[in-house]
Amino acid sequence: MTNQEIYSRLESLRDKKYSEFSSALVPHCTPPMLGVRLPHLRELAKELAAGDWRTYLSNASDETFEEIMLQGMTLGYVKRVDVVEVLDYARRFIPKINNWSVNDSFCLTFKIADKHQDEVYDFLMQYLDSKEEYELRMVAIMLMSHFLNDKYIDRVLEILDNMHHDGYYLKMAVAWAVATAFAKYPEKTMAFMKNNHLDDDTYNKAIRKMIESYRVSDEDKNILRTMKRK
Repeated sequence: MTNQEIYSRLESLRDKKYSEFSSALVPHCTPPMLGVRLPHLRELAKELAAGDWRTYLSNASDETFEEIMLQGMTLGYVKRVDVVEVLDYARRFIPKINNWSVNDSFCLTFKIADKHQDEVYDFLMQYLDSKEEYELRMVAIMLMSHFLNDKYIDRVLEILDNMHHDGYYLKMAVAWAVATAFAKYPEKTMAFMKNNHLDDDTYNKAIRKMIESYRVSDEDKNILRTMKRK
């Protein structure tokens, strides 16, 4: 499928009202947003992943928000391929991420991380010293989505504890990841909440998300309410 064919397909799926809604959620979005709903993008990404995805990703257009998101989703859907090759394409894609929506769709779709934990974890660690907000958010959301398990939980909490950046979207990602960790590992994460290096804003956002979660017990929520920082 050529870039022109992909763009024509996206054009046929655009929804003006959805574009207005999404643009409000992704402020200052560049490149421009057409307004294609996520299920349509996922369907198209699966088609691309089942075809000659290498040629597509090597020549993909970055002219619209959807065309960039499509690349990240396609990477997540490729099957029966060497993880090293996929990570090489991911390395080329990551610098294109400049908003939370593209970032999170890429991370949540990247299922190869579940099958090749060690390789993907090592890949993510290369970005820990980055000064770029969305590269750090990518690490946080990847860890939250694929590494909250017995083998990695302690390392994930330690990494989140040492992620420092003034960017709002990184703080929100860390808070979300910590809250999700609490839902899965309440004892470990409660201990973490009592002894950490999170800035006050991120810490309080994490507690708010825990209190709002249906997966956290009422007893734990009552304790968490007393732990907010002033």
